[in-house]
Amino acid sequence: MKKLILPLLLISGVSFGQTKLRPAIDKKANEIESKVIEWRRDLHMHPELGNQEFRTAKKIADHLRSLGIEVTEEVAVTGVVGVLKGGKPGPTVALRADMDALPVTERNDLPFKSVNTATYNGQETGVMHACGHDTHVAILMGAAEVLASMKDQLQGTVKFLFQPAEEGVYDADIAGAELMVAEGVMEDVDAVFGLHIASQMEVGKIGYRSGPSLAAVDNLEITLTGKQAHGASPWSGVDPIVTSSQIIMGLQTILSRNVNITQNPAVVTVGAIHGGIRHNIIPEKVEMIGTIRTFGDEQQALVHKRITEIVTNIAESADAEVDLKIEKLYPSTVNDPALTSKMEPTLTAAAGAENVIYMTPVTGAEDFSFFQREKPGLFISLGGMKKGGDPTKTPSHHTPGFYIDEGGFTLGVRVMSYFVVDYMGQEK
Repeated sequence: MKKLILPLLLISGVSFGQTKLRPAIDKKANEIESKVIEWRRDLHMHPELGNQEFRTAKKIADHLRSLGIEVTEEVAVTGVVGVLKGGKPGPTVALRADMDALPVTERNDLPFKSVNTATYNGQETGVMHACGHDTHVAILMGAAEVLASMKDQLQGTVKFLFQPAEEGVYDADIAGAELMVAEGVMEDVDAVFGLHIASQMEVGKIGYRSGPSLAAVDNLEITLTGKQAHGASPWSGVDPIVTSSQIIMGLQTILSRNVNITQNPAVVTVGAIHGGIRHNIIPEKVEMIGTIRTFGDEQQALVHKRITEIVTNIAESADAEVDLKIEKLYPSTVNDPALTSKMEPTLTAAAGAENVIYMTPVTGAEDFSFFQREKPGLFISLGGMKKGGDPTKTPSHHTPGFYIDEGGFTLGVRVMSYFVVDYMGQEK
């Protein structure tokens, strides 16, 4: 029995070596809360679109350098990477925050309301952090300050990934996380962690899920070409409008008859349909565009296969020509099951067991998934709704009224810092 005790003590002692840093993390996170809020408000007032985050990147780089962190700029166009080497050898842990804002005009009456405008896809628009990326940046800047203050006690290296263009850009084939991966930022990383603020989850709460967590997102484009005819004599033409309506209804059978919805949901939405110009003319052409949301590679392949079969066969049955395009954008965000299991105690320690929520799949998408394709990753949700708020009445993400309660920022700094020290301890 004595032979077993020593190895167990050694194992727990290594883990404790990092866990004992939690009180210091808590203290430092509380001390810098006002700074994190100030950073976030400044970023919120000066939002920048994807691959245009020049002011944001400079603010980040200046802060990291002030902490003695090694900085590389212009990664994946405007991204910033910081490297903090601990005092002892160990794994490399990456923490990620996205930097870009959206082409949305803010309606909130705030002292730090967005003042920026921009040209997006040829149109003048307001710019707003309508998805909370300003909070992600401020929280990671805070975590960098916390971890730099205990640099000598860290058993490994921390890599801070400040990523541009999570929302994508209309004038580039590759951007954001995908481009950062292509430029090699994940090559020396052992595990990667990220969070997303949630406007409809109460402050103080953390949400997570093992396995497929957020959906893969793909664009759908369908062009049907028939034969134009007088509306009074439809038999003399090939009607792409009727054919398109059959296709739209046919696509819904994928979800009701082909996808096992007891495992994961899926979505096929036609978001726009254009065809015709006059009430008594059957047009020659109809164009449809939409979005596809799936969870995991197998489900994605199944849905794509059924879309192709349904669209092609219905068009053929109507004697119409069809051009179908499915453009893959972001893969499904999949939290590594082993890593998630390891870090569950970390979530509980950071927020309290009563504040940790095991979530259902979310049909939104995140390009954090590209990092997870390279190395094990865990992506969580952080509550940003005021305590006692009604999620059904709280503005959602990507809307002009999107609003975040600042009371949850310290928890964000704490959990990101805990991820680092706990992972380093467990990996020894």
